[in-house]
Amino acid sequence: MSESSPERVTTDSRPAGPPGEPSLLAQAFNAPNILSLLRLAGVPVFLWLLLGPREDGWALALLVFSALTDWLDGKLARWLNQTSRLGQLLDPAADRLYIAAILVAFLVRDIIPWWVFAPLVVRELVVGVCILALRRNGFAPPEVTYVGKAATFVLMYAFPFLLLTQGGSTVAAVARPIAYAFLSWGCVLYLWSGALYVIQTVSAIRGAARSRGM
Repeated sequence: MSESSPERVTTDSRPAGPPGEPSLLAQAFNAPNILSLLRLAGVPVFLWLLLGPREDGWALALLVFSALTDWLDGKLARWLNQTSRLGQLLDPAADRLYIAAILVAFLVRDIIPWWVFAPLVVRELVVGVCILALRRNGFAPPEVTYVGKAATFVLMYAFPFLLLTQGGSTVAAVARPIAYAFLSWGCVLYLWSGALYVIQTVSAIRGAARSRGM
């Protein structure tokens, strides 16, 4: 989310793209969006690796690949001037799906406790309610804030280190404090970004209500 208010849109149709913007199908085949689609396709594979054969090494490699493509798709979109409406939807969707999948898998594997899992899941549910409330009142979802981007970035660093903490090896001992530090900061930033989302949603809806009452 940006610090600006959510943009008002027509409630009975999707917001129109800029004049001359390629169709969603054409947008799906540009380089940044192909990377985002690959990241999305990796979510069920990641879950299977962690919960099925428990191939933590391959799961870790897939997680690193996801983090690299997350960084690269944004760079490519700017370098190639291929920023698109589809990309603006796919990128945060992939981030949220990976975070949700990781939290579920880590809870099942006892890598994280329930008291870390629960607040982050509640945050996602609250943000989902905010998006529905904004849409019902004719607003587009606010853009992602720098706090939200930082939270995702830090958590995506924490998760690979948490995987490395499994076992009693020297690598696990070294990874443990790093993982917990990243996880602590990531959780704080993630909850903070959720609070900002709620504040902007309430502000936008109250503003719309005042406008209708005038």
